[in-house]
Amino acid sequence: TIAIEFDASDEAAVMKSDPFWWEEAPLEAVVQAPIPATCDVVIVGAGYTGLSAALTLARAGRNVHVFDRLRPGEGASTRNGGMASGSLRPSFSEMTRTFGAERARGVMTEAILAREDLARFVRDEGIDCDFQLTGRFTGADSPAAYDGLARETDMLRREFAIDAVAVPKAEQSAYLGTELYHGGMMRTDIGGLHPAKFHRGLMRVARAAGVTIHGETPVKRHVRQGDGYAVVTARGTVQARSVIMATNGYTDGVDPWLRRRVVPVRSRIIATAPLSGNLMRQLMPKGVMCGDTRRLHYYYRPSPDGTRILYGGRDGNIAGEGEGATALLKRGLAQVFPVLSDVELTHSWYGHVAMNRDFIPRVFTRSGTSYAVGYCGSGVVWAPWAGRKAALQLLDHDDGGTALDFRPPAAIPLYSGTPWFMPGVFAWLRLRDRLDRLGLKR
Repeated sequence: TIAIEFDASDEAAVMKSDPFWWEEAPLEAVVQAPIPATCDVVIVGAGYTGLSAALTLARAGRNVHVFDRLRPGEGASTRNGGMASGSLRPSFSEMTRTFGAERARGVMTEAILAREDLARFVRDEGIDCDFQLTGRFTGADSPAAYDGLARETDMLRREFAIDAVAVPKAEQSAYLGTELYHGGMMRTDIGGLHPAKFHRGLMRVARAAGVTIHGETPVKRHVRQGDGYAVVTARGTVQARSVIMATNGYTDGVDPWLRRRVVPVRSRIIATAPLSGNLMRQLMPKGVMCGDTRRLHYYYRPSPDGTRILYGGRDGNIAGEGEGATALLKRGLAQVFPVLSDVELTHSWYGHVAMNRDFIPRVFTRSGTSYAVGYCGSGVVWAPWAGRKAALQLLDHDDGGTALDFRPPAAIPLYSGTPWFMPGVFAWLRLRDRLDRLGLKR
């Protein structure tokens, strides 16, 4: 039995729609720098991708200006769950069938390298972002899903020397205080961080390297001019030799070609009020990052200080605040931990992840413009890595090679920026998840 203990005040707080992460690392006020007449590189997007690319280029001696239509970091970089997984939606076998064995192995290997590079970067740059290599538990939604995770565990250990172990249902209470799952998989190579603190640290080191960051300055268009580009912003035009598009789930009309290839999907997270230490130890005894095997999968974790649970999942809404999505997440949290069915929530917010038809991140060049996009919900690891690779390619550096650099994502039929089809897609995926839980064939 689990005792119910909540460290909550007598008066229920009003649930906030700003990210929980902004409590400790609020977005900075924008101080507008002058728009230069010329520079070496313009980067569109001041999230993890754009700042990582900018830092790499500035340290190589380039004059770099980064533009964002929001405040720097206001998009997914400070709204995500802070889970440093580098997950890939397709399995290794699926990637092998679709892209070939060499590409599949290359992408899987880069996922390992990108995770290691993130940990190295945080350490070497002295970024205080609560990074911890906690490990991750993936819960099996059905007995068949557990069998699949057991096979994946064997493959990860055999092919990539990843420390993974299959956890039968009888042993899962060592990782989670829940009876929901049919066992799961534990990996020790995955961790978590505070995403807004990480973004703040990335801005600090980028600026120290000489990068200029322009917030609340939308780029309207960029056009070829001579051997470079005229980049037209809301505050003036700058001539740049090169342009990197790093907009991911916040891609707008500045690049209609890209907008037809990446779909912004809402990902929403709720945060509980502080829970007692005793309850947290019973529900999340090892403090690991968590997920499950559902197609509409949910992800959750303890807050960095270990006092709350943050629970997230995809939000099928394409407009409005999505109050129903908050209620859906709270029901999902109670499915995992029934003792929390009446817990107070302090925050509910969302951000956009960028999906593409292959579900593989991309780094590529088209008509002279560089792109690093399409992280499919795993941008904490992939975005800094892809941004750095795009920058190294501009520098013609030997380390710019990447398995992510292959044909651009295909356009999505009848799509030009508004994902009108998402409610139907979510309904279909929910149905398939129900069938899986019932053990029915599709």
